[in-house]
Amino acid sequence: MPDDYRQRVVDDELDALLPSLPALALEGAKGVGKTATARRRSRTVHELDAPGALELFEADPRRLVAGESPVLVDEWQRVPASWDLVRRAVDDDPSPARFILTGSASTAEETHSGAGRIVRVRMRPMALSERGVSEPTVSLRELVTGGRPPLAGSTDIALDRYAEEICRSGFPGLRRLPDRALRAQLDGYLERVIDHDLEAEVGQPVRAAGALRRWLTAYGAATATTAAYDVIRDAATPGERDKPAKATALAYRDALERLWILDPLPAWLPTLSHLRRLGSAPRHHLADPALAARLLGVETAALLDAGTRGPLTPRDGTLLGQLFESLVTLDVRVYAQAAEARVGHLRTHGGEHEVDLIVERGDHRVVAIEVKLAHTVRDDDVRHLRWLRDQRGDDVLDAIVVTTGGDAYRRPDGIGVVPAALLGP
Repeated sequence: MPDDYRQRVVDDELDALLPSLPALALEGAKGVGKTATARRRSRTVHELDAPGALELFEADPRRLVAGESPVLVDEWQRVPASWDLVRRAVDDDPSPARFILTGSASTAEETHSGAGRIVRVRMRPMALSERGVSEPTVSLRELVTGGRPPLAGSTDIALDRYAEEICRSGFPGLRRLPDRALRAQLDGYLERVIDHDLEAEVGQPVRAAGALRRWLTAYGAATATTAAYDVIRDAATPGERDKPAKATALAYRDALERLWILDPLPAWLPTLSHLRRLGSAPRHHLADPALAARLLGVETAALLDAGTRGPLTPRDGTLLGQLFESLVTLDVRVYAQAAEARVGHLRTHGGEHEVDLIVERGDHRVVAIEVKLAHTVRDDDVRHLRWLRDQRGDDVLDAIVVTTGGDAYRRPDGIGVVPAALLGP
């Protein structure tokens, strides 16, 4: 067990579930830390990406369910039969804490879902609190309870550190690398997805890897927007008459989602509400905003005005704002999962009203969150939160604005202001 392991939010979730369930599947993009987290609670480890392991287990898949429990089947999708083997083993003996599967691709359609036998748990890249950026003082779980807790705390984390965290990524194995090595690793990560992982997922060669990378770059440029996929395709192929067929683009998009590289944020569509004319398009996000930054070729200095005159300001406010929203979205999704809540976004069809993040608990009551690349919050910044409170009344448990400022507090209208570094699970 590595001495430098950093506690993850999902650790508590796994520790709560494993003693009562026979099998868990820990899923997420490559590099998010699934294996290290799963190893901490496993006694037998089968690594299917180890040299020679694939041939051995393909020859005798039953070896995968042998050993002292909990048994870890790492990268199970390399031997698809392993999913059904675990499912059958659980049918025969449903004792708790028998299996942990980790996977970097979601279950193939032809594979039995495992419903009732294998419980899926999502793992994303590290949130700011997991990175040790600052000690959180505001708990999303407490906000979701609806008690409107007092907000307090200060941080000296400023704009430049947020820009650095965007580019440094939440992949635990990459964060400590020097800048040049980090860029090389992120480039290699993207190349492997395009040249190897995607081909394995779709079952056929990627014939135009350059075009696919351009599409992925255009998707990165659309981070935190609801741009139509045709718009993204056209942005990736400017001036080209022979554009990829829509079916081809959608096949690659679906495969990238199954690889957890794309992590779109669904629209919030309340079923018990008088709200009308809500949009249904997802907001685009990659697994980690660092991937978007790398695809676009921007580093910390490129996102900031590094001059010596006056306070540090965004050089490209639109792009940095999009990437900051993506970073906060990653954090909120990690924390909301721990609180057994879902996350979406709200946008009316005409764009008159938008709320960046809607955290919805099981009874459909919500916490509304706006993300602002700003040190201070003005009345105009909270107009959509006020509108939603007026529309939904007590169903809005709380409303906050996440900023790059230094202090957490409540405004006179009750809306909270929370620096991103102070928000935690």
